[in-house]
Amino acid sequence: MGATTKTLYDTDFAEWASQTAEMLRAGRLEELDRENVAEEIESLGKSEHAAVRSQIKRLLMHKVKQTIQPERDGASWRLSIADARQTLLDHIEASPSLRKYLRDNLQRFYRDAVELALIETEQTAAADSVPKKCPWPLDALLNGEAG
Repeated sequence: MGATTKTLYDTDFAEWASQTAEMLRAGRLEELDRENVAEEIESLGKSEHAAVRSQIKRLLMHKVKQTIQPERDGASWRLSIADARQTLLDHIEASPSLRKYLRDNLQRFYRDAVELALIETEQTAAADSVPKKCPWPLDALLNGEAG
């Protein structure tokens, strides 16, 4: 078994990032730790997807809760919906391709949100009253027009 060589990436990520940025700016591309740079860039994209996925599920979960328990709808649910919507819009403004990611996966995120809402409200018997497909278009959700 060969010994594993530890690199600056493994031992001091902050310093690795600083030196990598310096090399990029200086055009010293041959010195780059290309594999770890590529891994970090991919990780950034995955983080953006995870962030918007979390926010859309939160928004949808509260919309579903409003549907199955309208009598419990209050300021905290409406605030959570508005906050999630604003956060989503901020992410989309910075990375417009995230809108397509949300649109392409909306039904899956809706199904997850329904499951979470039914568990949280202890209304699993109400599952039949919840639409199987997301009743709100993405643009309506993002514009605050989803009734």
